[in-house]
Parts: sequence; structure tokens; C-alpha cells
Amino acid sequence: MKYIHQFLFFLLASIPFAEADTPNILYIFTDDQSIRTISCYTEAQPWIKTPNIDRLAENGLRFRYCYTGAKCVPSRGNALTGMLQYHYDRETSYWPSHFRSQGYYTGMIGKWHWNVPRYKEAWDWSAVWEHHLPENGKNYYWDQSLRINGEELMPLEQYSTDAYTDLTIEFLEERAAEPDQPWYFWLCYGAVHGPYTPADRHIGDLEDAPEMVYPKDLWPPRPDKPEHMVTLSTNTPHPETGKPMKGNSSLDTAVKMYHEAVLAIDEGVGRIMKTLEETEQLENTVVVFTSDQGYAWGQHGFNLKIAPYDANLLAPLIIHWPGKVPLNTRSTVPVNGVDLIRTFHQLAEIKPAADLDGRDLSELFFHPETQSWDDKPMLQTYTGNIYGEEQLLEELENAHKTGEWDNFNTHKTGIKAWLMARKGKHKYIRYIYKDYLDELYDLEADPEELFNLAVRPEYHKTKMEMRALLTEELKKDGAKFLPLLPEPIQVY
Repeated sequence: MKYIHQFLFFLLASIPFAEADTPNILYIFTDDQSIRTISCYTEAQPWIKTPNIDRLAENGLRFRYCYTGAKCVPSRGNALTGMLQYHYDRETSYWPSHFRSQGYYTGMIGKWHWNVPRYKEAWDWSAVWEHHLPENGKNYYWDQSLRINGEELMPLEQYSTDAYTDLTIEFLEERAAEPDQPWYFWLCYGAVHGPYTPADRHIGDLEDAPEMVYPKDLWPPRPDKPEHMVTLSTNTPHPETGKPMKGNSSLDTAVKMYHEAVLAIDEGVGRIMKTLEETEQLENTVVVFTSDQGYAWGQHGFNLKIAPYDANLLAPLIIHWPGKVPLNTRSTVPVNGVDLIRTFHQLAEIKPAADLDGRDLSELFFHPETQSWDDKPMLQTYTGNIYGEEQLLEELENAHKTGEWDNFNTHKTGIKAWLMARKGKHKYIRYIYKDYLDELYDLEADPEELFNLAVRPEYHKTKMEMRALLTEELKKDGAKFLPLLPEPIQVY
């Protein structure tokens, strides 16, 4: 019996339908998936093969620099509100509710990791993995249950990636019966988050692959980085071989298990695209493939996301829309997750119901080589467990009064809350922490971010220009906390 037939809720007849040629939007949102997991990206290990996702890129647009978010919770908050983390809180409305009021049929499936789902406000149909439930929250791959339309819990009797794909296909088949009503569907795979469990059919597929290529700064020291980075290492050397160990496993073994879990995602993408074609929805569906953020495997000493480096953050971003998005094109313009939400509104010709922080990328979708985007800066922010400007202002005021900044120390590795700006080849990072070093990188000359130019006097002018740019862009977005930002430490 088909699950959606059991639980599908239809829009009330009083809600107007959008124009028939308004595009459907399929937003595929994976978990902790670095660009290094996709074989069409040059950063991938040589033994990575993802033919279906590669085909998506061959028939669409691939972005080189996508900073969707920093980690699971704020990245999903960004995706639901269209705002950066300091702008939204748990009361902020979800933009899919507005799409519903404008005639879109909305649906989502998978990992829910921000606030409450607002089942019948935001979604006509939903199958939510309620990550907060103690008996369910760690079941990324097996023994998972989904909450259908905010009501019954439905146990999954199969590998979660495959189950999400099956349910998505059912949704697409159902929507094909209503061709005059556009839809938005958010597919949130739980893969490839830890424990990096491959489908049974893929276990051992990469066992005989060559040893991974290890990053250059796997081991410390890193003397020109901020304090928490100088001696950081989340791996340990094997006592005999000296090769990196992640707990009781080799780093190489862990990385290969991670990549084996990607294989089911790739197969799912292939099945979904085939269904869109068979149901004659492919031509009018914008498919966006990305992840909540990337994941570092040894780079800068991390096995982690969160940190403001490309190795930790960069997610794949591929846009597919036949006849609209040019085939096999690439863009080096840095983009983020809230940019996508602004762009969805533009493509659907829907005026946002609230102020959104992102930039409209539609010009880039249709004309990836346009030069007009070269000077448009991009922001990304990570304020730890602090959401919304009211809470951020309160925490900053308290830190200045007491001298205690621990609420801006966001992880046991010592990562501090941060603000980041990208423009052209330069990336600038400023920490929300007193007496802390800032960072500047030239990503053309140093794509691995090994050399912090902020400590070099000859780059002082560039650093101050990027710092001013960050401040200027935050002001444009209405940031009120800027006067309370602690000044970075001066080292020369």
C-alpha cells in the first residue's frame, strides 16, 4: 500500500492555483556531504564514482563554492526562514507557508533538526524524522520512524536513504496527477551523517580502493592560525605506522565507509530523475542538489564541520532545469543557503512575505558566465546555539560586562562563533570572541587555506578592506549587534 495514498492531504479548493507554467522545485538536501564525495568535483578522491549526480551536473550548472550553512541545526533554520542565523529565532515563520497561500503544494521528507515542524502550517504533506525523539534520534540509517502529517508514526522497514527515495517517488507520481498545480518538495536525506552506515549492498565496495590522499595540514602545528587551531588534531597517529587513526579505526577506513554511504544517495538521485522524466514533469521542475554543509576529514586537523574553512563547509550545489539552465556549466561565484531561498521566490514569481537575507541567483542560473556577479560579496554566519538578534545582543552585552565569553565557544575543539565574508578570491573570517585572531585567505593561491594572510603586514590593507566589507554587508542586512563585536587581536 502506498504511504502517501494513506495520508495525503489536498489543498482546500479556495486556495488559488499558480500559473500552469510556474516551475516545480525539488530541493534535495543531504547531510554532512562534502564536495569531495562527488566525482564531478575535482576535489574528490580518485576512486569516487557518483554517475547519477554527475549526470545532473552534465545537464545543468555546478557551483564551486557553496556555503549552505555551518552545521545541521542552523543550516535547516536558514533553509526554513531564508535568513542568516542571527536574524531568526524559534518564532520566525517558515516561508513554505507563504508558498502554500500562493497556490503551491508543499511537501517534505526526512531529517527535522530545527524547532518544530509546523506540520499543517508549512506542509500539505510531510514525513518527518523527528530527530529530537530519544528512541528515534540516532537511527540515521535503520529502525527509523517518520511522523506522517504530524499524526501517526510510520516505522520504516528498510534503509532510510532508500525509504526516502521511495516516498519521494510516490510524491512525484501523485503530483503528476495535478499538472496545473506547482509544487515545492524538500527532500532531507539523513545520509551521510555519522555513523556513516552504507546500505548492505554497498558494504565493502571501496575496501580495495587505493589509500586516501591525506591533507597537507593533517598534523599540527599551525602557528599562524587562531589559538584553538595551533595544536588541534582530532586524529591520533598509529603507534607503528604513524598513519592517522579515528578512534579505533583508521581514518582511511572511516572515509571509505562515509563514501560507501553516498552510493545510495547517488542511486536515489538517478531513480528520482527517471521518475520526473516518466511522469512528464522533468521539463518544468527545477532540481537543486546540495547538502546542509560539508565535512572535513583530516583537513586542519578536523573530522568535523562547523569551522569556517572550505574543507569543513563546502557542499555540492548543482542546478538542473532543462531548457533554462545551460548544460554542463560551472560558476565560481560563492553562494550560500539563504541565496537559494531568495532565488526560489524569484523563480516562482512570489514576493517574499518577510525580509530575506539572501541574494537572487536566477541570473547566474541562466547565465553562469556573467561578469556582473564578480563583485557581489557573500556572507555566512555561525553563532553557535544563539539564535536571533535579541539573544545575540543579550549574550554580547553580558560577555562585555562579565568578561566571560564561553557562550561563544561553540565546540569542544575550541571553535568560536564566527562571521565570514567572501568576495572574489578572498575570504575573511572574524570571530565573536574577545582578543582573538582574525583570518584572511587568498583562495586562488591557497585553496587549502594553509596560510593566514591576516598575520602578514603586507596584507593589512586587504584585511581591513575585507573587514570593512563584512561590516558594511551586515549593516545592509540590518544587523544591530555590530557595535558590540569584540575587536580582533592585532599581531604586528
